[in-house]
Amino acid sequence: MAEVIAKATDVEVIYGDKPALDKINMSVKKGDIYALIGKNGAGKTTLLRLFTGQNAPDYGNIELFGKKGTHGLNEARKRTGAIIETPAFYPFFSAERNLEYYRIQRGIDDPSIVETVLKETGLYEAKDKKFKNFSLGMKQRLGIALSLMHDPEFLILDEPINGLDPAGIVEMRKLMLRLNKENGLTIIISSHILSELANMATCYGFIDHGQILQEMSAEELEAKEKSYVKVRTSNGEKAAEYLSKELQLDASYNADDDTIYIYFENNAVYPTEKISRFLFEKGYDLYSLEIVKTTLEDFFIELLGGTTIE
Repeated sequence: MAEVIAKATDVEVIYGDKPALDKINMSVKKGDIYALIGKNGAGKTTLLRLFTGQNAPDYGNIELFGKKGTHGLNEARKRTGAIIETPAFYPFFSAERNLEYYRIQRGIDDPSIVETVLKETGLYEAKDKKFKNFSLGMKQRLGIALSLMHDPEFLILDEPINGLDPAGIVEMRKLMLRLNKENGLTIIISSHILSELANMATCYGFIDHGQILQEMSAEELEAKEKSYVKVRTSNGEKAAEYLSKELQLDASYNADDDTIYIYFENNAVYPTEKISRFLFEKGYDLYSLEIVKTTLEDFFIELLGGTTIE
């Protein structure tokens, strides 16, 4: 069984008379890229700040590397890197000079670490470029370079993809996968857009109104994607029976909207021509036939009860 790197047990954080986190239970296992998904204000940043020590829970327990309590957590945090808020870099310093400043400030003895993390984050060729001339994606990667300077085992990233253009998202995704696979980092990364993390995460936690609604693996989430064909025809209930019996399709009739729903495995070839020809030959009037593919975002919206995720 994989080692648990980070764990929250019955955690509550209360602001005024309102819970920002309400009995949170979640865990991140070694080797995971854990995607924490929730709309703005759901409690993502508050939860991540508990692991970094920027906040403390009012109730419940936080664990890192099996350590609890103030002393244990402080020791464990030495093995953790994080970006919760954008680090303060000097705009007129180069990337290399900014990192060298933080290396000295943090008492990191090895000067070669600056070159190492610049190469790891794909910024070595831009090491002499001033920070003020960096794109948003480059600034985010420089922040990650800073978080890697003490060689952490666990990386905590709060919305590092937010605001990036498609190219920047691809670069960030490649970086996360490389750090996870080649460096062996366990990563927790938050976002309010599920699709941005769908190609990198190994597991997911969905948070809303300070509560973890569900945790699942990437495989379990992928299975939530649904593909189906909607058919409206005369005598729909009888037509659905024929489609199920004679074409061996997963067809069901919904009387509320007078529609037949035919479900398929993801990425299946939809036999729409066969369906329409069958119905015609059986004497049914075909009113409409539509292929519907639900996305991971659709699943998340459904999980939230139909509300938007912005």
